[in-house]
Amino acid sequence: MKQVILITGASSGIGMSAARLLAKDGHIVYAAARRTDRMKELEADGIKLLSMDVTDDASMQAGVKTILDREKRIDALVNNAGYGSYGALEDVPISEAKYQFEVNVFGLARLTQLVLPQMRAQKSGKIINISSIGGKVGEPHGAWYHATKFAVEGLSDSLRMELKEFGIDVVVIQPGAIKTEWAEIARKKMLETSGTGAYKELTIKHAKMFEMADKQGDEPIVIGRAIKKAVEARKPKTRYTTGGGAKPALFLRKILSDRAFDSFMLMMINRMGK
Repeated sequence: MKQVILITGASSGIGMSAARLLAKDGHIVYAAARRTDRMKELEADGIKLLSMDVTDDASMQAGVKTILDREKRIDALVNNAGYGSYGALEDVPISEAKYQFEVNVFGLARLTQLVLPQMRAQKSGKIINISSIGGKVGEPHGAWYHATKFAVEGLSDSLRMELKEFGIDVVVIQPGAIKTEWAEIARKKMLETSGTGAYKELTIKHAKMFEMADKQGDEPIVIGRAIKKAVEARKPKTRYTTGGGAKPALFLRKILSDRAFDSFMLMMINRMGK
């Protein structure tokens, strides 16, 4: 059945791949990002573009209103917008930490608030939140990023129970290593923030590990397919875990003690960062 779908962070990577896959299946797809010029190529696929900043309430309200005025419904919201800002917790300015929460958590939550009245009226809908395996495991220099993803996981679990009576599904997508701009931005931020101070030795090794993992990661379409599966499933799973190293990482976190997992992570960083 043709659905009306809003995807944030659709100017590249996972969001763009998901938009194309869903449009190819005949869905009405609205691709949202701050810069619509980076999404112009999507118009050839019949995808509709929206200028939207998930840290700007007015732009989110306007975007949702535009869709409802045109289509009268929203069947799925894919909360994909987000970024990774890395650095040792001691070094990261609180202003940067707050901004990461604004993008990764509060923007996601606010946009969800805006689509829910219509979904409740329809008695149907799907909220699909792009989390990360970083919502279940931690790593050095990623305290603030992982805090946002742990928050997304808890928010989604709570929201799923709230919305059950209205026929609205809440789904979490947990990507592993994916070849997108994410790793480059996170690596650059980590080196800028902690590459010369007290944490420089481990930071430099971690940045090298990121570079290697990025090259070995899966293409964004892998996550795009998981999003498509969640959107089109009559009864979607609550979580889809996929992408480079995702399932092994979560398995190890499940079976290892906290200290054993810490040792494993530090060993991997030291080995791959040589």
